[in-house]
Amino acid sequence: MILRRSGPAPAKAAFAVAATAKPATARRIWLMLVVAVAFGAVLVSPYLGLDLAGSRIDVRGPVHYYLLVTHVFTALVALVLGPFQFVPAVRARARLHRTIGRCYLLAGVLPGALTGAPVALLSGRLITQVGLVIPSVLWLVTGWLAFLAARRRDFVRHRNWMMRNYALTFLAVTSRVVVPLLLLSQVPFGASPASIGAGAQSMIPIGQVLGWVINLVVVEVMIRRSGARLRSPA
Repeated sequence: MILRRSGPAPAKAAFAVAATAKPATARRIWLMLVVAVAFGAVLVSPYLGLDLAGSRIDVRGPVHYYLLVTHVFTALVALVLGPFQFVPAVRARARLHRTIGRCYLLAGVLPGALTGAPVALLSGRLITQVGLVIPSVLWLVTGWLAFLAARRRDFVRHRNWMMRNYALTFLAVTSRVVVPLLLLSQVPFGASPASIGAGAQSMIPIGQVLGWVINLVVVEVMIRRSGARLRSPA
């Protein structure tokens, strides 16, 4: 998200550099968008009818349920809009980039985090509470730091903070991949299909924690490598 503000000419050059990407990188961004849309469609489908009985997680009543629904739909906004922030063609158009960024943060991250924390706290399970409240707080913090970097026209730090922020957004996808992998990892140790199925619910909170931890580690490695390339001699 880039806000318009007068500044020195080098800032424009920095934005132009930040808006470039190799074709392979652009393809990965579009693939990430396709995955986000596909997973997002699956995640919101049980809540389209606003039927409390159809909730995929146990809820304590209507308030808990509608907080969950708000979280699901606003997180979907962030999940789908996020990849566009990294598309070179979008980043080259400052006004479009700013508009998408504002929608991402104000219609996605902000309400998603503010509802995600109470949803987790009402779950009653300590690992779920800790595992989801922490990323909700980090979601807000990284979004705010990305906004401040944009205000300073520090586009490199802005991009880095947005990458960390979207890593937290992408938890919705990664956790759904990690949980089946955790269940399948029990097969070599003689676990039966029945025992694996019985342990699925207990694996979900673990997958949620691992999801955002893995994402942040991967993104941090990407940021460090990108910084090393920028510092290396031409």
